[in-house]
Amino acid sequence: MRIAITTGEPAGIGPEISVAAIDALADDVVITLIGDRALLQNNGAPAGVAIQAIALGAPVVPGQLDPRNAPYVLATLDRAIDGCMQGEFDAVVTAPVHKGVINEAGVPFTGHTEYLADRTATPRVVMLLAGAVAWGQLRVALATTHLRLADVPAALTRDGIVEVVEVLVRDLTRKFGIEGPRIAVCGLNPHAGEGGHLGREEIDVIAPALDLLRARGLSIEGPFPADTIFVPSLAQRFDAIVAMYHDQGLAPLKFATFGGGVNVTLGLPFVRTSVDHGTALDLAGRKKADPSSMRMALALAVDLARRARSQAG
Repeated sequence: MRIAITTGEPAGIGPEISVAAIDALADDVVITLIGDRALLQNNGAPAGVAIQAIALGAPVVPGQLDPRNAPYVLATLDRAIDGCMQGEFDAVVTAPVHKGVINEAGVPFTGHTEYLADRTATPRVVMLLAGAVAWGQLRVALATTHLRLADVPAALTRDGIVEVVEVLVRDLTRKFGIEGPRIAVCGLNPHAGEGGHLGREEIDVIAPALDLLRARGLSIEGPFPADTIFVPSLAQRFDAIVAMYHDQGLAPLKFATFGGGVNVTLGLPFVRTSVDHGTALDLAGRKKADPSSMRMALALAVDLARRARSQAG
């Protein structure tokens, strides 16, 4: 397996956790770190690891963002994407980037998920986070990703929800090996709209989408009130839960699994995983960052890439 790791925001913990994550791998896993060579070596990159060197735009001070390094961050992503599309890499694992500083540099950027979709011309990608819980795996997919909360209702459409669930079911089946995955879908409003008294999105948009999906033979239930679907006795009945917006789904998942979760972009023509946290500028340069999520992201990328290779062969 040939795995590329983009080492993220250089002033954050990305370089450190990227290096730490590669300390124990199977013999058939070949890692390529993508980033500034000196920066990675200063963070302990072993002499034998492959580095695809991309030069920083400005000197790095740990914990201090510099917009001059935003093009560098994007260049590491572009190099990994091109390598995956051309068959050089089997998967990419991404360390966290800082959206704000990239935007300050004059580049509109809402996140890895949207950037990957745009660069690969993928019409629909799905953001899925997964983490270990007492009963197994809690998986949460998002119907919308990095949007202002005020923009979420207008962004939810029947066809959009149908597409998200279809991508989710397809990749859970093909990439994760889950036959006939069971999916729960959240409502948007408190109490799933309370029969229309607290909003009509459940009646006008979400329920019709679920009816279409059931008619296509998928195992779908909902819309559920989001404040109860994550109760373990209910959540464990499902292979994944679809939330309507970012914090609705990721707040309970991170509460349950933080530091042990993995972000997976579904729908892409290659495997991409990432950590469940941000750049942690306050920890940068102190050698105290926890690489657990990065290790899990790398392990999952290897597993998914192996499954994809076996299916192709």
